[in-house]
Amino acid sequence: MNLVEYLTSLGNIAIALSGGVDSSYLAYVAKQSGIPCKAYTVKSQFVPQFELDDAKKISEFIGIPLEIIDIDVLKHDDVMSNPSDRCYYCKHHVFTTISEHAKRDGFTILCDGTNASDDVDDRPGMKAIAELSVKSPLRECNLTKSMIRDLALKADLFTWDKPSYACLATRFQAGQYITGLDLEHIEKAEGYLFSLGLSDFRVRLIGNNVKIQVPEKQIAIVIKNRIEILTYFKSMFDEVVLDLEVRS
Repeated sequence: MNLVEYLTSLGNIAIALSGGVDSSYLAYVAKQSGIPCKAYTVKSQFVPQFELDDAKKISEFIGIPLEIIDIDVLKHDDVMSNPSDRCYYCKHHVFTTISEHAKRDGFTILCDGTNASDDVDDRPGMKAIAELSVKSPLRECNLTKSMIRDLALKADLFTWDKPSYACLATRFQAGQYITGLDLEHIEKAEGYLFSLGLSDFRVRLIGNNVKIQVPEKQIAIVIKNRIEILTYFKSMFDEVVLDLEVRS
């Protein structure tokens, strides 16, 4: 069964739209299929502004209705305390809230952008999604990340080559308490690196020190802008280091 047939068989769906390539393509196909559908995007302390902007932009391009849902993830201690399975608790809170909004709008089926390349066995968040009966059409139809990028390019979606992005909470080592101020600092730091032309990188927080991880080909950009980066980062963090075990 192809994706259009699968979605049509569901009748009508709500889509958790992150603004990334996978959920964007799912929303596009749902809209093209003609079934009743609506997208829901979460606004929380873990989501940087550019993700919200991309979700709004792609929904307008596709022509699918979008609702932005404000969620205070930091009011939950099982999230703030940042255990190794934090993602399970966070996803449970987030998708429960999305489901409640979707049901009020008459959508009983909620779908996410998990694809066939995602390792669901090693992701606590996937356990929560399964428990809440969230469907993953891209995975069910055996669409891999590379296939989705190709299809998104053909559909003229600007997200087709957007790097995969994990929420800001992943920048904290397990067990380190997550605070709103630290999240703001991480978002500002990564936003600054974006402005220098870097992409597909991470700024990891360890205590109040940060470790910059970039693809090997971008290390030269970091070195070239070393003084500027240090000046900006030291206004927020105690120490700044560059990880030589680079992101691939």
